[in-house]
Amino acid sequence: MPKSEKKLSKEFEKKLDLLIKRFNEQKGIIDFYIKREREWKKDKVLHKKEIKSLLKEIKKSNDS
Repeated sequence: MPKSEKKLSKEFEKKLDLLIKRFNEQKGIIDFYIKREREWKKDKVLHKKEIKSLLKEIKKSNDS
C-alpha cells in the first residue's frame, strides 16, 4: 500500500474513532434524559393517585 493511502487510511480511522466516541457520548446523554423522563412520569402518576386518595378522605370527613 502506498504511503499516501496509508496516511488517508489512518486519518479515516481517527475520524471514525472520533465519530464513534461522539456517538457514544450523545447516546449516554440521551439515555440519561430518557431515564429521568420515565422516573418523572412514574412520580407524576404516584402523586396523582395520592391526591385522589387525599381528596376522597377530605370528602368523607366533610360529609361526616
